[in-house]
Amino acid sequence: MYEMLASFAQTGGLLLFVFAFVLVLIYALAPWNKKTFEEAGRIPFKDDEENDKGREDV
Repeated sequence: MYEMLASFAQTGGLLLFVFAFVLVLIYALAPWNKKTFEEAGRIPFKDDEENDKGREDV
């Protein structure tokens, strides 16, 4: 009985994590999320751009 339950839990857990991984891949690589991820990628540089607007070239 224990072996059957353990086997079921291992198989179910594997399938759950594979399904979750595929969903994360779809979310990360989906074309409709490209703009969101590009904007998020520019966040570290946003402060630098704002500081450069106030400075004159020396």
